[in-house]
Amino acid sequence: MARYTDASCKLCRRERTKLFLKGIKCFTDKCPIENRNYPPGQHGMSRRPRISDYSVQLREKQKIRRTYGLLEKQFRGYFEEAARRKGITGENLVRILESRFDNTLYRLGLAPSRKSARQLVLHRHLTVNGKTVNIPSFMLKAGDVIQVRENSRKMQIFHDSMKRMKENMMPTWLNLDKANMSGTFLKVPDRAEIQFVGNEQLVVELYSK
Repeated sequence: MARYTDASCKLCRRERTKLFLKGIKCFTDKCPIENRNYPPGQHGMSRRPRISDYSVQLREKQKIRRTYGLLEKQFRGYFEEAARRKGITGENLVRILESRFDNTLYRLGLAPSRKSARQLVLHRHLTVNGKTVNIPSFMLKAGDVIQVRENSRKMQIFHDSMKRMKENMMPTWLNLDKANMSGTFLKVPDRAEIQFVGNEQLVVELYSK
């Protein structure tokens, strides 16, 4: 299975914005964006970016794709699925991305980052509706219940993540039961409910060329 293995912070620096790929580190002074907010590489500080419509659209697509930890082929597949559905393609794309199992685990506060959530899913620490699911891209439906497996409930990563999750941080389409270490995917969210890092319309324009 192909995956990105280089330093995650390089991706944030390349996009010149926080993509929140390293969990708690992103909220501290150790985040490279705080003191090295320029592209990585020997010529990062001196590089003069070419600002064109295509460049803006490409950077926006890369920003969104990297935020959710997806490779190009998978991201393009989600776009094509969004285009087939009724409604606005950009909004459909965002709703699809937010319905992923690993993303929902991160949004619930059961994992410090989407990368960690992916690893926890692959290692079979979670169930959906009582059945173990080890596919990070598994699409959740309204009413699905995510729960930490009994044998995994003593893992410190879950407890540390839930401690950092405050009530006002919980998305409106999710519900977390800390006592039972479970969460409910109440519904597929509307675009207006989602705090999103990019502009999905620019992705639509890019892929529509």
